[in-house]
Amino acid sequence: MIKRYKIGNPIPTDSVVKEIEIEQGNIPFWNVDQNGKSIFCSLDEDEVVYGLGETIRGINKRGWIYVSNCSDDPNHTEDKRSLYAAQNFYVIYSANKSLGMYVDTPGKVTFDIGYSDHDTFKITFDDFDANIYVIEGNGVKEIIKEFRELIGRSYVAPKWAFGFGQSRWSYMNEDEVREVLSEYEKCDIPIDSIYLDIDYMERYKDFTIDNDRFPKFPEFVSEMKAKDVHLVPIIDAGVKIEDGYDVYEEGVKNDYFVKKEDGERLVAAVWPGKVHFPDFLDENARKWFGLKYKRLVDMGIDGFWNDMNEPAIFYTEDHLQEVFQKIKCYENQNLDINSFFDFRGCVESISNNDEDYRRFYHNYKGQKIRHDKVHNLYGYNMTRAAGEAFKEIAPDKEILMFSRSSYIGMHRYGGVWCGDNKSWWSHLLLNIQQMPGLNMCGFLYSGADVGGFGADVTEDLMLRWVAFAIFTPLFRNHSAMGTRRQEFYRFKNKEAFKNLVELRYSLIPYLYEQYLEAINGNKLLFTPLSFEYPEDKRAFEAEDQLFVGDSIMVAPVYKQNTTGRYVYLPEEMKLFRFRSFEDYDEEVLGKGDHYVKCGLNEVLIFVRKGCELPLYKPAKRVALLDKEPAKTISF
Repeated sequence: MIKRYKIGNPIPTDSVVKEIEIEQGNIPFWNVDQNGKSIFCSLDEDEVVYGLGETIRGINKRGWIYVSNCSDDPNHTEDKRSLYAAQNFYVIYSANKSLGMYVDTPGKVTFDIGYSDHDTFKITFDDFDANIYVIEGNGVKEIIKEFRELIGRSYVAPKWAFGFGQSRWSYMNEDEVREVLSEYEKCDIPIDSIYLDIDYMERYKDFTIDNDRFPKFPEFVSEMKAKDVHLVPIIDAGVKIEDGYDVYEEGVKNDYFVKKEDGERLVAAVWPGKVHFPDFLDENARKWFGLKYKRLVDMGIDGFWNDMNEPAIFYTEDHLQEVFQKIKCYENQNLDINSFFDFRGCVESISNNDEDYRRFYHNYKGQKIRHDKVHNLYGYNMTRAAGEAFKEIAPDKEILMFSRSSYIGMHRYGGVWCGDNKSWWSHLLLNIQQMPGLNMCGFLYSGADVGGFGADVTEDLMLRWVAFAIFTPLFRNHSAMGTRRQEFYRFKNKEAFKNLVELRYSLIPYLYEQYLEAINGNKLLFTPLSFEYPEDKRAFEAEDQLFVGDSIMVAPVYKQNTTGRYVYLPEEMKLFRFRSFEDYDEEVLGKGDHYVKCGLNEVLIFVRKGCELPLYKPAKRVALLDKEPAKTISF
């Protein structure tokens, strides 16, 4: 049962596809704070809070503050409150209570979930305007199903996008891409896609190709496709300001870029230097930008990833001038502790400055609206632009699309990856714990950069990360320029990587079937134990184990220098310890706690009683997988 309540004058987001009549009266269980901008409710001692999509910390969100404000921040440490996404759905859950709530508002919202007061959940709005959907049901899974029906069917990725993808910022030219593919083939490691980061473009201009680095791009795309390998280029939000660049000139001519209050176009900067931002909230600008993907689709491209679309801002021309003026005040001064930190704060304020997000406006549904009021819709509508365009320019083609920034509603047009993580053991655990929250909010095609994007990965961390990532729909090894090269063939134990990736390919038909079932049935692909065993108190504490689909549970190792881990089984299960598709052993483990050995070259898969897992003969490409399983393991 879903009820809708309205506070203030909410800005529509297009995130909901069902029309729900507005209820009169107060929101059940919630009170309005005397400050007039917050609502709050009490939390019982045994109640946990699940959801909020892509956020830091554990699966249970109780005990911290989460700020819904899409942010370009590559340092995903435990003290952060905002990441790239704004996904405002959660469930308050215990053995005796299940209550879901979706706070649908495009501005900044703060969720204080037992941080200020352990027994109080408080939601504070920058603007006290929102549609609030309250969902009651028989258990958390039923509530999630009702919510997902409310927001519409999730994006379906092509099956090849479940194959392994190799990426790095950046592969600089055709020969480097060829070398990557050649090295993987020498090691017999399966691969289906190679990603192109910003350096494939001509001076970082969207929808262009650098003709020196990729002189015959359509032919190169065809060359890769002949080997069943897909090239997946990046698209950024900012359009370079440059005379003669048709995307820029068309945007100016047709008034498609965001403007400041005085009517001048905002001048900001990202990779190309000075840019204008398309007004993705304007349906005409959105259609114009979306149809630009046709240039690359016509060259044979069938996969994209949208980036920098919070939007990320290196600086705005306005604020940069303010900073330069202020810096002059520090010149030839004796900077003490206070003035030094003031000076440093001034310089550090250049990027992603809060005031910059209040400098420009959108033409949204016939109204002029300041950006910060609708900030969380920007990346969503960039990906929406592409998704809507694909139906027109390639109606019979399946196209891969995922994004960094998102809001609920974007799940209908693409998936997400979890942004610029680091090669840290804690971020492997974070990857594990983010998956259920993303699924709850409709983002089924998701994953993190395997091995970490920033910092230098170690071989053991990469092996452990791959052992988990072989279960995530998006399985991509991506790293930053300046970090250690982390293609699998560069490590000593190439055979272990080969075996793990082959195991992924043997699982793809099962994973894809479960993925489609989760989409069509509005279910989760990744399910916490407590959702399955609400009467089991220990299941609520097991936040590093997940069910994947209906048949199996995974319990990855995520700590350095360990040879195994403790696993809690809520019921008897059969453990399969895989070293390769062919090499594994099995044992039945009873309900309770177990210490389970797991070598660096091994993957633990637990099969539930009465269930089976089909395994297919590994192939070098998804397209070459057999239609029938080679064997089935079961319990």
